[in-house]
Amino acid sequence: MTDPASSAGSVSAGADAAAHLLSDELARLSRVLHALKSAVGSGTEARERAAHVLLFPLTRLGPMRQGALAELVHADPSTVSRHVTLLVDRGLVRRVADEQDGRVSRLVVTPAGEAVLDQMRREREELLAAVTADWSPAELAGFTGQLRRFVDDLTDHLPSLGAAAGAPLPRTETDR
Repeated sequence: MTDPASSAGSVSAGADAAAHLLSDELARLSRVLHALKSAVGSGTEARERAAHVLLFPLTRLGPMRQGALAELVHADPSTVSRHVTLLVDRGLVRRVADEQDGRVSRLVVTPAGEAVLDQMRREREELLAAVTADWSPAELAGFTGQLRRFVDDLTDHLPSLGAAAGAPLPRTETDR
């Protein structure tokens, strides 16, 4: 007969080992994502791309103050200020008076900004389609569901990430 305490210890050790492997893979993923960002370009192109990333939360969450955007993306306000200036100069974002306090402005994505965002989405989706080209639909759906669950659970453990991650997509039975 198996000792319940011994069995619980081995389950815990297995979970610890699995968490260690997951941590390693997430670190590896972070390095790969950093390499992808670096491959996009350097100098002006990289700065523009970094600024363009701010279009995602502005589109998903709607107009917001620049300070709120900086908090949302966990970035230094001066960096976000430079990025917003670039977006405004390029006509991708415009400033509108805040309805509650006309002394401050909210950032609104323009149609040109939406076009840039659509292009970025297409590029990302094309890359992901190429990377997963030899995955079966079931494999891709399973991975997507598990990734969604992981991001939702991670967001639940780090509440400040919730707004940056956006509202979670509804979970399906296959996600659980």
